Amino acid sequence: MRSVEQQLSLVTRAAVTPEPVRIAISEALGLMCAEEVQATRPLPGFTQAAIDGYAVRAVDVGGERGIGSPELSSAKDDPDGETKATAKSLPVVGEVPAGSQQPLRLQPRQAVRVHTGAPLPTLADAVLPLAWSDRGHKRMTAERPVRSGEFVRKVGDDIREGDVAVSPGSVLGPAQIGLLAAVGHPKVLVYPRPRMSVISAGAELVDIDREPGRGQVYDVNSYALAAAGREAGADVHRVGIAAGEPRRLREIIEGQMLRSEIIVISGAVGGAGSETIRRVLSEIGDIDTTRVAMHPGSVQGFGLLGEEGIPVFLLPSNPVSALVIFETFIRPVVRLSLGKRNATRRTVKARALNRITSREGRRGLIRARLMRDAETRDYLVEGLGGAGGAPAHLLAGMGAANAMIRIPEEVTAIRPGDVVDVLFLSQSQ
Repeated sequence: MRSVEQQLSLVTRAAVTPEPVRIAISEALGLMCAEEVQATRPLPGFTQAAIDGYAVRAVDVGGERGIGSPELSSAKDDPDGETKATAKSLPVVGEVPAGSQQPLRLQPRQAVRVHTGAPLPTLADAVLPLAWSDRGHKRMTAERPVRSGEFVRKVGDDIREGDVAVSPGSVLGPAQIGLLAAVGHPKVLVYPRPRMSVISAGAELVDIDREPGRGQVYDVNSYALAAAGREAGADVHRVGIAAGEPRRLREIIEGQMLRSEIIVISGAVGGAGSETIRRVLSEIGDIDTTRVAMHPGSVQGFGLLGEEGIPVFLLPSNPVSALVIFETFIRPVVRLSLGKRNATRRTVKARALNRITSREGRRGLIRARLMRDAETRDYLVEGLGGAGGAPAHLLAGMGAANAMIRIPEEVTAIRPGDVVDVLFLSQSQ
């Protein structure tokens, strides 16, 4: 029996990064950049106002040497203890909105009303904020001085021409996509989402648009596992139920090998019905079926198909076991293929609220509901599977779970009040 760590090491070595493709930056969120993007122009590309106010020459409002300079002979103390310059009045000779393309030249002892982001008139070297003035329209009075360069964004303050905006290997979040837009880069070379095919096997399965007959059950796994794959970041194709004689099964699987970097097959381990699909897989790849020291989901399989060595995961038919295996082994492979630095979920310490049993010698991975104490803000966790001695593989309670308790192999029971490791499952956490 392999340990969880041994199995995880085996499967993550097979993680592959798809060949890069160039896509619109609007579609690149969460993907890893495959190129160095350099700015071909500075940002900002022109000197602009950083605040609503008046474009002025600093010397015209007493600010040549800066606020509070002892050389300002006109300075006096205000009641609040701040130093202010004697009010200076200037005519307002124009207004420049953001986006203006009309050049404007400022003359000495004049002011121009400017909006945030507006180009600064020639000769202006500062912006006097509206709050530092009487907000006049035809003539304004400066109530405080400004330094030269104050409240001004100069050419290249953010990015200079030739600067690296985004480096290869960066995962593109909102900030990186904003930078790409800011430097005028509409498309970017990225490593795409790994393509995943999800197949359910089993003569007892019917799709959810049909009424199950005697001995039949709905195909839960292809829907649940496809959703888990999309949540992990994969580009998922849900094949659905694969049934029929061996040649037909082989055709289906080989067809998915052409379109996938990862193949997931549920119902391929455990029971006589799974033997046919494992035999078919062994004809086109190297397949290993084993037991892993965990519960639920101990029995599972993994292999590499075809000359390209496409990873294939064989899961049991029980939905809870299949999802636990996906979370533990397949999700990290997807995350690594996306270039994520942290392939596993965030883990926190939480205090158990109920008794939970676990099997000796196996790592317990128990669905749970994670919450926080309103007063102490400590994490609290309620076990759903395995609680009170109930089997951990039962489907009831799966929808209420937003976390998973991880119980060490040597522990057989968690008591109320015990502190346990908990993995976040919900994206809202």
